[in-house]
Amino acid sequence: MFIKKYLKWISTFLVLMGILLTNLNIYPVNIFFHGLGVVGWTIAGFISKDKAILTNFGLQIPLFLIGYFKLVF
Repeated sequence: MFIKKYLKWISTFLVLMGILLTNLNIYPVNIFFHGLGVVGWTIAGFISKDKAILTNFGLQIPLFLIGYFKLVF
């Protein structure tokens, strides 16, 4: 429970930083912050067996992968 609690808060901070950086048009750093937060929330959803969190954040991972590949290639 201890790790899950802090994982959620750290992931929330990262997602919000990613959103802020997107609004400030600071690219590509926004993708990295938001993406790390999404991965953290997905792990937290897996640990807590919360299907709604897994669906929401788990489906965002492929979208961020598209952004990473677009950045590299």
